[in-house]
Amino acid sequence: MKAPHFWSAGLDPKSREAAPLTRLLLSPLAFAYRLGVQTKLEKAEPVRVDIPVVCVGNLTVGGVGKTPVVEAIRTVLGSFGVRSATLSRGYGGDSKGVLRVVPDEHTAAMVGDEPLMLAATGESWIGRDRVEAAQAMQADGVQVIIMDDGHQNPSLYKDLSIIVIDAAAPFGNGHLLPKGPLREPVSDGLARANGVILMGDGDVPNAVTRSGLPVLRAKIGPTKVMPTGPLVAFAGIGRPLKFFDGLKAAGADLREAVGYADHHVYSEGELKFLHELAEAHGARLITTTKDHVRLPQPEQKRVLAFPVAARFEDRPALEALLDAIIFSARQ
Repeated sequence: MKAPHFWSAGLDPKSREAAPLTRLLLSPLAFAYRLGVQTKLEKAEPVRVDIPVVCVGNLTVGGVGKTPVVEAIRTVLGSFGVRSATLSRGYGGDSKGVLRVVPDEHTAAMVGDEPLMLAATGESWIGRDRVEAAQAMQADGVQVIIMDDGHQNPSLYKDLSIIVIDAAAPFGNGHLLPKGPLREPVSDGLARANGVILMGDGDVPNAVTRSGLPVLRAKIGPTKVMPTGPLVAFAGIGRPLKFFDGLKAAGADLREAVGYADHHVYSEGELKFLHELAEAHGARLITTTKDHVRLPQPEQKRVLAFPVAARFEDRPALEALLDAIIFSARQ
């Protein structure tokens, strides 16, 4: 078993961005990546469906809080009597075609962790072919589609595109993949957006200010009371440290924290190690809801999940951003 990374709560690990010499060597690959993205976007002819499509995307790889924002938007639309459903690619799942996710029938291995997590609180669909999935959702009576990711996927026409940015680390080192975390140049991505959601504390990036786009502020917060007693946390998400720091901020007695790669599938040996680590501290294991759905069912009963949600500083501003979508869905 490959040894996991040990991250003490509150200790920021060294950045995983490429060192200067490595960035120089990766420059041709970054240029080729940028050219590929631009070519795909320029040549695309997005297909329009007869219901509104809201895309919640980001400009970087890694966790920025995008999925909780998707969930929050679905909740807002529901409060206006609109039947909205999320659409995800189903990354990590082996199911083919278009599928409405049912928690009691599907597993993360079948449909992916994020769609399964979203299905626990509302309507969630997957489909690698976004157009085919959107058409199926429309035929089923969905009134608004909320795409979880897909800002760089031009196949489906988007009526509203929202970019989620981590205020603490907006664009990393400013380089495109693989030199840095950017999926595309910041100015290009913002030019196709209708709004920005800035997650957490931090100044509005200059590029966002120059874009003139409306900026909404939100934070990730717990939806349940923090469990008492000592805890050992683990997470396989884009930025595990954010989860660990969030636990501490919520008052957790966090004794140890172990981070894994995003969408990590835990082996028996790794779970055995985590349980032994918790036992050594006289603690219980706790993880994210996204990790929790990836665990085998017996483990789900032994490990605590700590659900979070995106909380907007100005909910009326979010409703205003969605106003045209709500109006269209009601027609």
